[in-house]
Amino acid sequence: MEVKWLGHVVLYVSDLDRSRRFYGDVLGLKEIRGDTPTRLPAAAFTSGRTHHELFLIEVGPDAAPIPEGRRVGMYHFGLKVGESDEELREARDRIIEAGVRVVGASDHTVTHSLYILDPDGNEVELYIDVQPEVWQDDPTAIYSPIKPLQL
Repeated sequence: MEVKWLGHVVLYVSDLDRSRRFYGDVLGLKEIRGDTPTRLPAAAFTSGRTHHELFLIEVGPDAAPIPEGRRVGMYHFGLKVGESDEELREARDRIIEAGVRVVGASDHTVTHSLYILDPDGNEVELYIDVQPEVWQDDPTAIYSPIKPLQL
């Protein structure tokens, strides 16, 4: 077997409508509208690359929150928002205007990245690739020292 690519991420969310607004209106993913099986409170989103990259399932406000700090499980997932620092600045301005706080900004040599939290506390990396030929020629470039991002 050979994995071709990471296809999608599925998240449990406490409030589906709130998360729909975040991922659709704020981040700009396109929602795939339709009836879900057995009326499951869920929503699917795509960037247009494939049928869906993100699937949300509502578990309600009484579900256990994500614990803070180091823990087993997902740390964050990344969404590529363009090809240039200008596009990353535009993304930053859009999310700040929407009231989303940037919790980190890093120059990873291979990417320039902003980190935000979704309404349930899942960390989301918004990034651009920097010099793809660097990491294509030397995949170990992903381990380059992390520097503060200057946008």
